[in-house]
Amino acid sequence: MRRAIWLVLGGILSVQLGAAIAKGLFDRIGPTEMVFLRLATSTLVFLAIARPTLRGRSREDWLVVVGFGLSLGVMNWSIYEAFSRIPLGLAVTIEFVGPLSIAVIGSRRARDLLWVGFAAAGVVLLGFQPAGVTVSGVLFALLAGAGWASYILMSASTGRRWPGIDGLAVASAVATFLLVPAVLSGSATPLMQPKILAVGAAVGLLSSVIPYSLELAALRSLRPSVFGILMSLEPAAAALAAIVVLGEFLEPLQWLAMALVITASVGATRSGTAIHEPVPD
Repeated sequence: MRRAIWLVLGGILSVQLGAAIAKGLFDRIGPTEMVFLRLATSTLVFLAIARPTLRGRSREDWLVVVGFGLSLGVMNWSIYEAFSRIPLGLAVTIEFVGPLSIAVIGSRRARDLLWVGFAAAGVVLLGFQPAGVTVSGVLFALLAGAGWASYILMSASTGRRWPGIDGLAVASAVATFLLVPAVLSGSATPLMQPKILAVGAAVGLLSSVIPYSLELAALRSLRPSVFGILMSLEPAAAALAAIVVLGEFLEPLQWLAMALVITASVGATRSGTAIHEPVPD
């Protein structure tokens, strides 16, 4: 079990390191283009590993996997747009409202409303410490949370219809193609630069392929409740990665807001409701 815990922690650090590296290049390439490079890289890797069988699939199979891809694309695109507007740690903190909402909606326990209160208090506190916070950044982070919630629901449906990681591979391809029009409408020059391509590929590996692989291995021996509690450390990991890579520091009240959301996430998980899935976020 100890090995599994370290695998999950390694995945968390990998995701947030990739996000911090990506944000560091936003002055040279836009968030949309960076998300495209990340998704394109992870799609190629997932397709090469899974080699999904596409023939013989029903209309329902395709509807589910396309919906899964749409959720994946919205989640990744909107959180990167949020990264470009507000601190990394705050964006991930607000994004957690999505999976936490799924947990509370699926629970019949009145005490779980306590965790809603903690999360709401954390988000409200951000309004009292507006340094580095913009309305558009918060809205994009909330959209990412909605995408994450949809991802959780759609991943279950996809897993029932597509074996292994076939569904994830196809959904990643769908998410990538959805961004093609937006990428083509902008300047393609930065995408052609070797350094940008290399960093985009590295972000794809760090933020999608490596963490998903580590989490998948960890879940073979780790209870879902423990996994959920560990995943609740994502906002703190994002804030620390931003400090190390970007020199991006938060105010004391913002740390308190983050702590409240993490507490809500841990509390909801300990109540017995699974709120996290392996997310290539």
